[in-house]
Amino acid sequence: QVVGGKVKKPGKRGRKPAKIDLKAKLERSRQSARECRARKKLRYQYLEELVSSRERAICALREELEMYKQWCMAMDQGKIPSEIKALLTGEEQGKAQQNSIKLAKAGKTEANSSNP
Repeated sequence: QVVGGKVKKPGKRGRKPAKIDLKAKLERSRQSARECRARKKLRYQYLEELVSSRERAICALREELEMYKQWCMAMDQGKIPSEIKALLTGEEQGKAQQNSIKLAKAGKTEANSSNP
């Protein structure tokens, strides 16, 4: 056969395999297998850590949900849980502090704008 001006012989394609020492080839294969097992071990460790962290997050969310259920049941009975009172008073105090900070900043900007 003539392809592209070159005569090709029928048979196997590609490069001919070099005469590689059999022991070296086996050692490379063993080394590759060791590296593969090490990568697999790291991958499994990463996945186990990911699963355990997600399980912890789920447990925390379940506890929070249970707490909210108890609060709702208490409010249905006409009682206001102390935690909610603390949250409300904390928010009111926080809003008061934010307002005072805003007023202080507004006062500074007015003072700066009035001084040429």
